[in-house]
Amino acid sequence: MDFLGVDHVEFYVGDARQAAFVLSSGFGFRLLGQGGPETGLAGQRSLLLGQGDCRVLLTSGLAADHPASQYVARHGDGVAVLAFASRDAAAAYSTAVAGGASTLEAPRTHTREDSSVVTATVSGFGDVVHRLVERHGPEREFLPGLIEMLDAAPPASPDLLRSIDHAAVCVPDGQLTGTTDFYRKAFGFDVIFEEYIEVGEQGMFSQVVQSPGGGVTLTLIQPDLSRAPGQIDNFLAWHGGPGVQHLALSSRDIVATVDTMAEHGVGFASTPDSYYDSLSGRLGPVDLPVDRLRGRGILVDRDHWGQMYQIFATSTHVRRTFFWELIERHGARTFGTSNIPALYEAKERELATVRQSDQIPPTTEAGHR
Repeated sequence: MDFLGVDHVEFYVGDARQAAFVLSSGFGFRLLGQGGPETGLAGQRSLLLGQGDCRVLLTSGLAADHPASQYVARHGDGVAVLAFASRDAAAAYSTAVAGGASTLEAPRTHTREDSSVVTATVSGFGDVVHRLVERHGPEREFLPGLIEMLDAAPPASPDLLRSIDHAAVCVPDGQLTGTTDFYRKAFGFDVIFEEYIEVGEQGMFSQVVQSPGGGVTLTLIQPDLSRAPGQIDNFLAWHGGPGVQHLALSSRDIVATVDTMAEHGVGFASTPDSYYDSLSGRLGPVDLPVDRLRGRGILVDRDHWGQMYQIFATSTHVRRTFFWELIERHGARTFGTSNIPALYEAKERELATVRQSDQIPPTTEAGHR
């Protein structure tokens, strides 16, 4: 079984319109469609946004007993559905269930004129599920009969974002191996990268699983409880269990994307000058001028196939549990070995300030040895 990529991501949020405003005004997403009780989506309001091949569905419950409302009460705004694009959703569904995934929605077909979309839903990790999506016909339709597409004006300039590159998932102590095995058995993913990450006195274990063709990549992260508590512990405490910590958006031009988003109010994690002072000695020549990277806090690394450029945006969520990443790949297929600690060090500097405020309760020390 293979997957073509991430078809879309669905967030459960307290206010879909407010969440859409942030993505539109800051990140350049456009409103493509909407749905609610009048379109057959009982008890909810959903807004579909897009840019490049990225599709983000924002869903708010209209009653306290709706799954979106219950999710938000437990976790705050966050990713509830990671949808995988498939050539055969029914076959992928059967294979996943046979491999240990729980069935949540059997395959069903949504049609309108020449468009046909088959969907099925199975369990993932924590309260995050996977929607398997098979599409036929015109690409304009998203979920025929449920989401009404809008006649959006063409963008004034080329999209800066291309697709969803990967998702980073935080799991509690003792669940990393089991979660990795689940994706191997239920979805046929392979472990393509693993390492131990140290950020100051903190430590975390990471394994990256990927679908055979490389279309879907998940970075799974577990805290090391023998070390000092840190940002992964923060996420698990503030989010209330496992979940998606960040989504990486593939950029066509990361420098231009950072500049444009910064002009529109998006904040980014900072990186000390010392990182760039040692860059040439560590990596040798890089494709983008170091001065352009230094002034924006963009990190660079390489793997066997090429280079990659990355940066974390600061979180706009009240709980500070979810944030976006930007990534531009110059041939690199996986992840380098030094960017990951550097990225999390940058995030740690941001959260260190948050922990001193009264916005979020401090991390519990329970369970640390």
